[in-house]
Amino acid sequence: MQRILELQPELVQALLETFVMIGVAIPLAVLLGTPLGVWLFVHAPGGIAPSPRSHAVVSGLVNAVRSFPFLILLIAIIPFTRLIVGTTVGTAAAIVPLTVNAIPYFARLVEQNISQLGTGAVEASRAMGATRRQIIRNVLLVDARPGLIGSITITTVSFISYSAMVGLVGGGGIGDFAIRYGYYRYETAVMLVAIVLMLALVSLVQWGGGRLSRLADKRV
Repeated sequence: MQRILELQPELVQALLETFVMIGVAIPLAVLLGTPLGVWLFVHAPGGIAPSPRSHAVVSGLVNAVRSFPFLILLIAIIPFTRLIVGTTVGTAAAIVPLTVNAIPYFARLVEQNISQLGTGAVEASRAMGATRRQIIRNVLLVDARPGLIGSITITTVSFISYSAMVGLVGGGGIGDFAIRYGYYRYETAVMLVAIVLMLALVSLVQWGGGRLSRLADKRV
């Protein structure tokens, strides 16, 4: 217990770094991944405005980045990370690969959420003379809101665990803290505290996301 108290400032700093990584990467993923996911739905074969060739190219790129092992991606885009933030270590550098990986991850979830709505609402909106933009903004995104909130929750939980991996390359955060003290220095109690904090953070996000999703669901 005494050791935990001694390391409290570093532990708090590590938590703050994790919050910063997730607090930047996830909003950017939502901001950029949502229009990408909508584009994939709209231009898919059988979509509102089918464009099979361009859809195949973009969908392939999304799948490639999304399925890339995160640690390999982290290393592979080091030159890009250095170009963007001027360094390859620290919290700022960790945000770049997290965001690059999160955008296609979230975009695919958005596409799936909208696809599950069916075609009834779209056809009804078309019959009333709604434009494509109105259909997307006022019908699809509104009806998919509970699912989108759930997808944000899933993405956040997944990338909390990904943020722990960046500790392997000096990215900071709670993962880096656990590796430095729990792995390199064999301080098991310190590592257990870091693990409990990660589990608590994940549980809090899961609970909050589930509650928001239920509140946004008009069917409940």
